[in-house]
Amino acid sequence: MYKELKKIKVKNQFSFSIDDSLEEVCNAPENGSGIFLVYAVDGEEKELIMLGSTGTIQNDGTLKSKNGGLFDKIVNGHQFAKTGRKYSWPAQMKLENIARLEVYWYETFNDKNKVIPTFLEGQILQNYLDENARLPRWNVAF
Repeated sequence: MYKELKKIKVKNQFSFSIDDSLEEVCNAPENGSGIFLVYAVDGEEKELIMLGSTGTIQNDGTLKSKNGGLFDKIVNGHQFAKTGRKYSWPAQMKLENIARLEVYWYETFNDKNKVIPTFLEGQILQNYLDENARLPRWNVAF
């Protein structure tokens, strides 16, 4: 786990396989903003393959979140030129022979924490880049 995530109190995770419905297994909040990390799981091995975030902070210090929050960003966010990860993730998992994903989500901006989602996303991606000389393979750019 990344040290930046240790102070985040509202968090959880779920597993997703090709035969699952992402809408049914996703337990992320519909009103929360923050980040999510996606790992490809192969036996005991886990590889971070993607990091995403949702929610922006306004100049008055308030949060502007999209309808559906983390849940909607994970389930319906666009990736791999297809509409909705609920469709694109199973297709990409088949292509890459990935049996299972583990998704960890963190609500970074709420009453308990005031961490800008994109700041934390950038910090973790920077650490990943420093360690691996590249971004996670499902992150196209940052």
